Amino acid sequence: MGLADVASPSLQVLIVDDEVFMRRLIARILGRLNIENISAASSGQEALDMLSGVGPEPDVTLCDLNMPGMDGIEFLRHLADRGYRGDVILVSGEDKRILEAAQALAEAHTLSILGSLAKPITIDGVAELLGRRGGATGRARVQQTQAFSAEDLRRGIDAGQLIPFFQPKIDLRTQRLTGVETLARWRHPKLGLVSPAAFLDLAEREGIIDMLTDAILKQAMSQAGVWMRAGMNLKVAVNISMESVHRLDLPEVIIRMVVDAGMAPSDIIVEVTESKLHSDLAKALEVLTRLRMKGFGLSIDDFGTGYSSMDQLRRFPFTELKIDRAFVHNVRPGTAAHAILESSVDLARRLGMSIVAEGVEDQADWDRVAGFGIDLAQGYFMARPIPGDEVMAWHNKWQTAVA
Repeated sequence: MGLADVASPSLQVLIVDDEVFMRRLIARILGRLNIENISAASSGQEALDMLSGVGPEPDVTLCDLNMPGMDGIEFLRHLADRGYRGDVILVSGEDKRILEAAQALAEAHTLSILGSLAKPITIDGVAELLGRRGGATGRARVQQTQAFSAEDLRRGIDAGQLIPFFQPKIDLRTQRLTGVETLARWRHPKLGLVSPAAFLDLAEREGIIDMLTDAILKQAMSQAGVWMRAGMNLKVAVNISMESVHRLDLPEVIIRMVVDAGMAPSDIIVEVTESKLHSDLAKALEVLTRLRMKGFGLSIDDFGTGYSSMDQLRRFPFTELKIDRAFVHNVRPGTAAHAILESSVDLARRLGMSIVAEGVEDQADWDRVAGFGIDLAQGYFMARPIPGDEVMAWHNKWQTAVA
């Protein structure tokens, strides 16, 4: 891809920087990248005033962090409050840890952050970040905004509209499909396919999560049995809400489903999210330990995003560690994320755990995690989540491609 191919002339870009020289430099770089629709603001407040005016919202906003008055950090909060749906690039002369923290803040605000640029910026750096538009980073802001009621969700579950999708997990050494992660989707009769971000919190809040969990688990186990009888033996990972982990009868519930599907507990990996393990510790310890005793694998999901990672590994009998996408995608050597990735792999190895890298979005991510000796990878570089009846066809294509 050439430098002039990363953007079209119709792209709308807003530059927010208090220095005249920097605004002109960035504008010249954007011009060399075939971008014509450029506006500029000398402060965060001026930029917000421009966003409140008539005209299309910028597709991309390049924002300096260290500005007098309203600094870039405060500006990001106002952008999020206004529901800005474009992409953001951070620009700063601050040290890389401050840039990383600002990027994490933008993501916490659910802004679509393409990345950050340290001054002095270069045309290659700008081109690289603009080239990510529409990729995984650009998806962070795409959310379901439809409001559902608890009754809507109950009716959807009863009608069989809540279904499992499956994302392949690939062995980085052999490049073979070894397992899948189960992800809930709502096949809504009017809205089409709805992501779990739109209904999982509702299910937990309204006490419907056990009903939803059972529906997805039953279908996932049944689908795994179909694959097994067709000669495709895959380990199936299932996400369990901490609200459901507090069910003391959960091991028996899952065992029944596994037996009915003709599977074995060793074929199933139960995933729980690290950041929520602190709630009702005694029940979680009992249920997860019993599941492990019955032969199920246990995975700690989104590792590194919580506040007590080490303590969770000490308390719970996990067999697998899933490294969060934030420490996988587009992670550069010398950054804090890269150091966390390296130390997480070393820790998992010392504890005898298998390691999964989430969010592998491109060849660079694949090469990076393979170089660390990570066991498995999943992400859009290999496959998006797909319906169960499409997994075998995808598998055949994947085998042909890597043969």
